[in-house]
Amino acid sequence: MAKIAQVSAKYIIKANIKVDGIVDRPDVIGAVFGQTEGLLGADLELRELQKSGRIGRIDVEIENKGGRTSGTIKIPSSMDKAETSIIGASVEIIERIGPCKARVMVDNIKDVRMSKRDHVVKRAKKLLRSLIDNSMPDSKEMSDEVAQSVRMMEIQKYGKENLPCGPSIRDTESITVVEGRADVLQLLKHGFKNVIAVNGTDVPNTIKELSKQKIVTAFVDGDRGGDLIVKSLLNSAEIDHVTTAPDGKEVEELTKKEIHKALRSKITAEQAELDLASTKGKANNKSRNGKRKSRRKQKKKKSRNKKTNKLEHADSKEKDVYDEFLEEMIGTRAATILNEELEILGKVPLTELTTTMKSLGGTGGAYAVVIDGVISTPVVKTAEKAGIAHLAGKDVKASSEKVALYGTKDL
Repeated sequence: MAKIAQVSAKYIIKANIKVDGIVDRPDVIGAVFGQTEGLLGADLELRELQKSGRIGRIDVEIENKGGRTSGTIKIPSSMDKAETSIIGASVEIIERIGPCKARVMVDNIKDVRMSKRDHVVKRAKKLLRSLIDNSMPDSKEMSDEVAQSVRMMEIQKYGKENLPCGPSIRDTESITVVEGRADVLQLLKHGFKNVIAVNGTDVPNTIKELSKQKIVTAFVDGDRGGDLIVKSLLNSAEIDHVTTAPDGKEVEELTKKEIHKALRSKITAEQAELDLASTKGKANNKSRNGKRKSRRKQKKKKSRNKKTNKLEHADSKEKDVYDEFLEEMIGTRAATILNEELEILGKVPLTELTTTMKSLGGTGGAYAVVIDGVISTPVVKTAEKAGIAHLAGKDVKASSEKVALYGTKDL
């Protein structure tokens, strides 16, 4: 008798059986063939279908418990959906198995090809991933890899403490101070060569000496350890700017875009010291700030024009900066305070802007304020008293003879 193997079937009919008595597997199989005989005509006779290979071997699994029998019947089929469904429905007419009353109910008809297709798709994904991982890189990937390797090979040592640094640390006017060797490697990887590491929380003499000669930006991790490094640098060296990695991230794990964004968002040393003091609830050391500010002026060799009440309009460069800040601040409902060099002094929520500008009155540090909102009359009045020269925002709903006002359309 020719029999179809289960692996070549398209469908599997699965039926549950319950028998009010004790029966064996041959009793169940005999009932399937015997009670469906002549029911569906010659074309769908189970014995003939099995001989022709359109129905496979009927598999029966049963369990005898408590004087009753239960289990499943599985019938493989290579026929079409309609014929397979008819065969499935026909086994439900079985009322007795052996001498016992029985109930048969088809649970489902499974498409065997579907599971095979799922296996093919999953396996194909694994093979494709392996092919991509092991394939030869294109020319751009190769050149990028070589360039990064060369940059990382450029790491050098500087000073008596042999601090890890980039090759441009001696030649550039400005340098970036990071925490450790891994940070130097990461910045070298992305093309920043004027980098040097402090290698610990104690500030080396080499860094102290460099800070007297160069414009220094401290770039630290966005965690408690980074704050400690900043505090140590502010107390021991002449730091000009401070920036941090995003909260919870380390400099060594930043992408090129994140590094550029962090360096663009640097703040002055004075603002960093104020932030640290406010975090701990300590008063700001004004004398130290004054000394540091004076030293930085000498290093940069730039003179500041004294602010007056005369209205001075921004040049195109300043407008571009204001416009860039407005784009970055969309949706933040905050304000950014800038000095005369268009460096960030601080960022505050709009709800705290008036109070902040009042506290700046007479200090001479704030030059412009960029607002993610409308420039209103109260804001303008406070800016006039604080000596702010420029206000930029989404729209202008006020006027002033002392402060230059810019809406988005003006930029």
